[in-house]
Amino acid sequence: MASALKVPFQVGMRRLFYAVTPNETSFSDVKDVPPYTDESGPFFFVLIFLELAISSYKKDGKYRLGDSITSISAGVFSRFPLLFIKAISLVSYMWVHEHFKIFELPWNSQWTWWLCFLGVDMGYYWFHRFAHEVNFMWAAHQVHHSSEDYNLATALRQSILQSYTSWVFYLPLALFIPPQIFIVHMELNILYQFWIHTQYIKSLGPLEYILNTPSHHRVHHGRNRYCIDKNYAGTLIIWDRLFGTFEAENEEVVYGLTHPLNTFDPNYVQFCHAKYTFQRYLDTKGLKNKLGVLFCGPGWEEGKPRTGLIEDIPNVKAPHSKYDPKHSLVFNIYAAVHFTVLLIMNIELVTQKGSLSQALIICLLLYSGFSLTCFGKIFDNAPYAVYYEITRCAVSLLLDWIMCFFEVYQPSDRPEIVKFLQILFLSSFSIHYAVYHKEEGQNSLNQ
Repeated sequence: MASALKVPFQVGMRRLFYAVTPNETSFSDVKDVPPYTDESGPFFFVLIFLELAISSYKKDGKYRLGDSITSISAGVFSRFPLLFIKAISLVSYMWVHEHFKIFELPWNSQWTWWLCFLGVDMGYYWFHRFAHEVNFMWAAHQVHHSSEDYNLATALRQSILQSYTSWVFYLPLALFIPPQIFIVHMELNILYQFWIHTQYIKSLGPLEYILNTPSHHRVHHGRNRYCIDKNYAGTLIIWDRLFGTFEAENEEVVYGLTHPLNTFDPNYVQFCHAKYTFQRYLDTKGLKNKLGVLFCGPGWEEGKPRTGLIEDIPNVKAPHSKYDPKHSLVFNIYAAVHFTVLLIMNIELVTQKGSLSQALIICLLLYSGFSLTCFGKIFDNAPYAVYYEITRCAVSLLLDWIMCFFEVYQPSDRPEIVKFLQILFLSSFSIHYAVYHKEEGQNSLNQ
């Protein structure tokens, strides 16, 4: 397997905090811009495991395995389209810049760099605000808010649809900012938002007046009434203070959606609100009301304000119960190990996509999507979860045979990860099956 770290450790960590200089992040051509997000994967997991270790030591329940795996699964889902096509935000920006630019600022000017920093951050603020206050955009963005936990893994819970609604907010910059500078700030703006998804940093002192911090973003993820539609910032909290959407953290936050999904199924998490909105649109009478379903807030109904009534939001207080099906320790270890192996496979897929055929990439993506579905059903204690898992293990071995047959690699040259997969599947399946049926038998006796 290729080296996990594509950049020096201190460089990768600095990128997560936007601690870079204009000189090191200004490029003369788009193709010279590093894939910041792809290169940051290992650093995400270093910090996640560090926070997990702290949570385990404190025994404070900040992490739950099913919720964390669902969050990371959503992150994996969100990257699937990029294996085939370029990001729509980049393609649209470059097209507008090429055909409609008024003038082009110099790419190697610090003034250009700082102007783009502010422009991208304000563009993100308005996109983010619309994503909460316009229902068809919320259908994508709600994925990120669906976790009832708030930790670094939650930051990875992203929507596969969101990029198709966000790109338009950055197009005004294309009239004068070079694309390569725009790409840098788009990536770094998103990376900065990773580390603020933590409960362990209480306050940053005077920086709270300028930067988006863990405290401000905890409010944004809350479903307490005082948290609703607040703190849309990406990097700078000044936009919320300027446009009247700022709220300080003043009581313990209850995290998640106002109406929890109560599932770890990644497909439901991704698409449930889009399906609900479409059905609501079909059932609503009158063109004006149909447009209200799409373009007003998710809480809007006929006769109510554009974003709905705050009184309709359940008035929750911490501590608050969470959706949390219970599993045995052996069961959790099994799921964690298998999910980790799948995650490694996806990292390899992203790394080697240039040398793989489109057909093989599609097969691997279908396998990944089905596997993530299996994990969701396992953690939901779905009735047929064990049969989904049997199928997944069998398909993984079949996929290995197909890759050998089409000479992606020779049987004698199988990557070590594939050998490990085969041993793992064959040895652990029997354990999983036995544990599952033992628990099912005990539940039947208890009933």
